[in-house]
Amino acid sequence: MIQLLELSLLRGPQQLLNQADLTLHSGWKVGIIGANGVGKSSLFKLLLGELQLDAGELKISGNQTIAHMAQEVQAVKRSVLDYVLDGDTALREVQGQLQQAEAEHQAGRIGELHAQLDNIDGYTAEARAQQLLNGLGFASDDAARDVSDLSGGWRIRLNLAKALMCRSDILLLDEPTNHLDLDATLWLEQWLNNYQGTLLLISHDRDFLDQVVDHIVHMHRSKLDIYKGQYSAFERAKAERLAQQQVQYEKQQQRIAEIEQFVRRFKAKASKAKQAQSRVKELERMETISAAHIDSPFTFSFQCNEKVSNPLLSLRKADCGYADSCILKQVSIVLAPGSRIALLGPNGAGKSTLIKTLVGDLERLSGERNTGEHLRVGYFSQHQLEALDLEASPLVHIMRLSPTATDQQVRNFLGSFGFFGDDAFAPVKQLSGGEKARVALSLIAWQKPNLLLLDEPTNHLDLEVRYALTMAMQEFEGAVILVSHDRHLLRNTVDEFLLVANGQVSEFKGDLNDYQSWLSEQRRNLSPTKMVGRENRSQSADEKKEQKRLAAERRTKLRPLKNSIGNLEKQIDSYQKQLSDLESALAEPDIYSAENKKQLKALLSDQASSKAKLDEAESLWMENLEELEELEASIV
Repeated sequence: MIQLLELSLLRGPQQLLNQADLTLHSGWKVGIIGANGVGKSSLFKLLLGELQLDAGELKISGNQTIAHMAQEVQAVKRSVLDYVLDGDTALREVQGQLQQAEAEHQAGRIGELHAQLDNIDGYTAEARAQQLLNGLGFASDDAARDVSDLSGGWRIRLNLAKALMCRSDILLLDEPTNHLDLDATLWLEQWLNNYQGTLLLISHDRDFLDQVVDHIVHMHRSKLDIYKGQYSAFERAKAERLAQQQVQYEKQQQRIAEIEQFVRRFKAKASKAKQAQSRVKELERMETISAAHIDSPFTFSFQCNEKVSNPLLSLRKADCGYADSCILKQVSIVLAPGSRIALLGPNGAGKSTLIKTLVGDLERLSGERNTGEHLRVGYFSQHQLEALDLEASPLVHIMRLSPTATDQQVRNFLGSFGFFGDDAFAPVKQLSGGEKARVALSLIAWQKPNLLLLDEPTNHLDLEVRYALTMAMQEFEGAVILVSHDRHLLRNTVDEFLLVANGQVSEFKGDLNDYQSWLSEQRRNLSPTKMVGRENRSQSADEKKEQKRLAAERRTKLRPLKNSIGNLEKQIDSYQKQLSDLESALAEPDIYSAENKKQLKALLSDQASSKAKLDEAESLWMENLEELEELEASIV
């Protein structure tokens, strides 16, 4: 259990929490939401002991192990696999003791330590670490690479893998999907759903929150308000509360009318395609929750340029990639005004390569790229954030595009992106990641494009900005190409999916649920090496030798795994017998009399304890069986 009792927390002059109360029970999965800057990350630092409270009490029951996802990784000279294994501190401690015992030839101690390794699943640690890496999109040969070879985004993924590797009672994750693609996000959802401990999750991804958490903590006005249920339930509760405020009524009705108009427009041209039906349903749902966002400070829009060509942009039989590597072959795409397309596909399949080719930043290897006379592209990628002038303010960035615009015009415009008052004059270097993203989006909107090419635009954006972005894209009359792991954004802004996979770009006729099924099918059909390998090549003699060594190593791991399965089966039988005896005792009428109140309480407590132990044993038994099957299948 985690308890905050009348807790106050200051960071400099800012009051983050003021006599806040919160109780979180063990096993809860809690989403922490709130605007950027309210103190969500500071709350995590408080739980980790990195910050001191200013008043009140913080209680964390028992000697619980807390794992957290670090936001930075130093360029250490350590292999990727070893870095992830470091997350299992118990494993590293036993391994260190074993190394010392072997050096001192302590036979008895060596035997004890091998038994300890067996008890903590130490013999399967490398396999578990590799599964985490595979799930998060790393290639099979990345495990042997140095951490220093990885880019910043991949190092953040590595931090996530290390946190998941830790044997934790409490897991703190701060924006874990920020550097993940859709495939890795879906995998992480499944992993977190199976996590047995207490999860605290900071996220601005509403679909991810809906799939993972069972409680929402809303940080606002220096307080912590807790809601039971997923994010959608919180949003509905907030919508109902705000809808009752008469002062907001007119604005709310205007917003609902805008959404209804968009739904009607889409229905008019919708086919019977599954994704079309899915999208209409999602848009109709948005009407019921629109009131939850009427107090948002973000009101921006993407005005489409008055001059439009048809088609705006096309590729014909284009090979896309780099001088030494063709990523996509014979790509043909025609983008007409009103096209609304999302790109789906595994990590590394070429989605960003395709967008760069469409923009013109990446030259085609062959084929044609034709642009309309009046094409004006609005392009968003992480590269755009890096290209911002750190010394210049948001206002200066806009004035450089339009020197004749007045300060007041630009300030009014920036206000729709949440830059009020002196915020418009702050240098970019002082802004957060989310604020920089808003600057980049404002530059796109100011130029009135007729084609939006957006590569992961929601990274670093909080929930209110994401909602405003969704509304702005709905109202945009030009064409859209979108890559995003935010399924809510995808469902509400596009009506066509293209699948980028296996070197090809083709129409995907299903919806996002069908895409998730497609991904699962791909994983079943492909071995991990084939699935995540970045290139196809024949094995050298050394690699074949190493493969045989690994197969032999896996065979040695089968014995302790089989022993563990046998022990768990005995435990399951024992717990089932205990539960049967307890249920027989609870079936006796006399147990519910007043004089047997204490005995009844003890029996109910024992029943709950036995059920929990049985569930845990059965879960471990299933995991071990799956692991055994994977190991047996991997032995050649």
